[in-house]
Amino acid sequence: MAINFPKKSDISSLEAAAQSGQWRGAAPVHLWDPPFCGDIDIEIRRDGSWWHEGRPIKRKGMAELFASILLYEKGEHFLVTPAEKVRIRVEDCPFLLTELRVENAGDPLNQRLLLRTSLGEGVAIGPEHPLIIGVDRTDSIGNKEPHPTVDVRAGLLGLISRSVFYQLAELVESHAGDRVSEVFGVWSEGVFFPLA
Repeated sequence: MAINFPKKSDISSLEAAAQSGQWRGAAPVHLWDPPFCGDIDIEIRRDGSWWHEGRPIKRKGMAELFASILLYEKGEHFLVTPAEKVRIRVEDCPFLLTELRVENAGDPLNQRLLLRTSLGEGVAIGPEHPLIIGVDRTDSIGNKEPHPTVDVRAGLLGLISRSVFYQLAELVESHAGDRVSEVFGVWSEGVFFPLA
């Protein structure tokens, strides 16, 4: 279903698409090459909430629709349809990962760590969707805070929520691998992901 982006603040066509329920999952935005049509006043905040013109988008279906047409390209985020492409702002990561489910817990080669975003999109940590522990910022006493992310889809990162990060910490194992010293991390889909 083609969705034409609204001009200025009129988002009624997107509201209609969100309410119709005719779309599901991620759109094939990588196949589309529409012209760039400018910026739109939409922001995804660090807590995963979507905002339009300074007001929160309260309809979950609307946020899900926007998330389905997200594109990450050259360090910027866009909403894309076959006909138009507009740039939006993202405070940190476009997704917030809020749920963790573990399959085959304790079996390093078969354990799978399944995550779900606040908008319901699922992803399994693994070779195609790596877990990366970066550094977010330094707190008031000089400690660096972890910034755990997973590539949810085509460069669109999901920030792992604090509660899910604590759940991952409970699954930590030590692994020497090809290193001299032990490293602590988690296994998923046969791959070891260091948490340090």
